[in-house]
Amino acid sequence: MRSIRRTGVVALLALTLLAGPATAQAVDEGSWIDLFDGETLFGWTVFGDAPWAAQDGALVCNSGSGGWIATTSRFADFELTAKVKLSPEASTGVAFRAALEGHPSENGSGVITIVQPKEGGPEWHDVSVIAKGDAITATLDGQPVAVKAGRKVGYIGFQYHHNNDAQVAVKDVKLRPIALTSIFNGKDLSGWNIIPDRKSEFSVKDGAMNIVNGNGQIETAGTYKDFVLQLDIQANGTLEKPLNSGVFFRGPVGVFWKGYESQVRNEFTDGDRTKPKDYGTGGNYGNQDARKVVPTEGEWFTKTIVVDGGHAAVWVNGYQVSDFTDTRPVSDNADGKSGYVPGPGTIHLQGHDPTTNMFFKNINIQPYDGK
Repeated sequence: MRSIRRTGVVALLALTLLAGPATAQAVDEGSWIDLFDGETLFGWTVFGDAPWAAQDGALVCNSGSGGWIATTSRFADFELTAKVKLSPEASTGVAFRAALEGHPSENGSGVITIVQPKEGGPEWHDVSVIAKGDAITATLDGQPVAVKAGRKVGYIGFQYHHNNDAQVAVKDVKLRPIALTSIFNGKDLSGWNIIPDRKSEFSVKDGAMNIVNGNGQIETAGTYKDFVLQLDIQANGTLEKPLNSGVFFRGPVGVFWKGYESQVRNEFTDGDRTKPKDYGTGGNYGNQDARKVVPTEGEWFTKTIVVDGGHAAVWVNGYQVSDFTDTRPVSDNADGKSGYVPGPGTIHLQGHDPTTNMFFKNINIQPYDGK
């Protein structure tokens, strides 16, 4: 949607404070996301000369002198599961909280090494990692594995070791953030501020934040820079008349529709969900279209937003729809459509126009700051 300019100082002075900061509530388990979509390398980067590819529902590599494939997003506290298949006598490493530079044995990355016996052994190895602060627990085929990670935040990856004509395949790579904090209590608007003198109306109905009419904005009392954010959203429009809204982040306090916007618009053209209209739900507004419009009007969906430095990635119902890295100069007015916004800033929810009727609930965050 189009940005509306307003003097930040005036808006800040006129800010309506509904209540004090929200009482932090721990949310141990978040929603699962797929790190691999089963079809493409979207959200992954290949390092070295090992030619990883998506084939038959798996990430596969059958040649090369060595290298690895890593997510484009970093994660801090999480539960990770994956299945790994190896040819006889081949080996691989499942890396987590990994750095891109240096050798994993020296840069604090966590690695689970898997070696396939010459004969026997499972066709697919089950890998599980739970990383929460300094506590790391891992299993391989259901058995505990001693592993540690010296880093608090890092990438997920899989290594290719060139030995014995190695063949490696990986599938069902799933992750859910843990150790999140709720920033909406489902009862009232404590911890959220309304930008005044706008038309949107804000209330809580059946445990969800409801926004009707517009335009308008409600924002967190706190500010955030790097984080994982998960929230459930319902747009109460119709297939013929979808609604328009957005989840903004790194917004200057009290300033209307600034920072970056993760679009909410379940509309597409020609009956094709891969042709989003106006960037589509999960698109980085003004910068990158969603590659697929996943949700449908009137149905709840879960949006996961990972923000880390100049990188922002979004999953909708567990499917990654955008992967944007901002390399532009810093925006002179904190507008994510025109340049990099370093933050920190508020997270704010948008009432777009008179047709707005949006619901938001289960708004949970895991800040990376200080990790």
